[in-house]
Amino acid sequence: MQVSLLQCQSSRDVQANFHFIEQQLELLTVRSPHLVVLPECCLLFGGHESDQLAHAGSDEQSELKQRLAQLAARYGIYLVAGTIPILAEDGRVYSRSYLFDESGQTLGHYDKLHLFDVEVADGTKSYRESDTFCPGERVSVIDTSFGRVGMAICYDLRFADLFRALRLQGADIIVLPSAFTRVTGEAHWLPLLQARAIETQCFLLAAGQWGMHNNGRRETWGHSCVVSPWGKVLAIKPEECGWLNTAIELNQLEDIRRNIPVVKHNRFAEPKLKA
Repeated sequence: MQVSLLQCQSSRDVQANFHFIEQQLELLTVRSPHLVVLPECCLLFGGHESDQLAHAGSDEQSELKQRLAQLAARYGIYLVAGTIPILAEDGRVYSRSYLFDESGQTLGHYDKLHLFDVEVADGTKSYRESDTFCPGERVSVIDTSFGRVGMAICYDLRFADLFRALRLQGADIIVLPSAFTRVTGEAHWLPLLQARAIETQCFLLAAGQWGMHNNGRRETWGHSCVVSPWGKVLAIKPEECGWLNTAIELNQLEDIRRNIPVVKHNRFAEPKLKA
């Protein structure tokens, strides 16, 4: 099946970001089924995390959600709609990724479990997502016409237990909208992607932000990537904005999983979310 990952250089201008995504979709040759993955914070990125609050809505009333769903329907694609802010009960927002089908219907969603509260040797230095974002509470694997899609977001990549949980819930493909910093991405991005793909024996589709944001005060790594369940990098876009297009063969999964049955052999207890 065909998969397309859009690498963006999103800004604080929601309208400009939406227009860029729309322009890129106009260029896409769609072959059904066609899975498109947008990066983390695709419609709003680069300022203070609290900027997300001004554009947050409820699940039922989010304008950003509605507009992205309309794109899926207009272009006849399955769309992993990056992440958008959705209001949480405690005054913060969830960093939520939706999966829409070819008619724009919501197949499911995932709220980012692991929040990026870290120190990085870059222009931003201190990242505190938990000041603005509320962590999710569940693992998401979603049924589609072509297979089961597990969902993760950016910093989640460092937590192997989540990816094992996705595989145990039946994931064939794992999508990862991301905005990895340049510093951490250069050191860890590709090794982690390959490790997670090999461990889970799933296809990993990681769409990233790239370049300078917020007048140069934030820089992201790009390197949007498709990795096979054997750990092979099938396609990668190191720099610049635009599409990374490739095909994946889901029938590879059966042979790899039969020949190296890691799920059957694993002697450790299944991972479970902390309360």
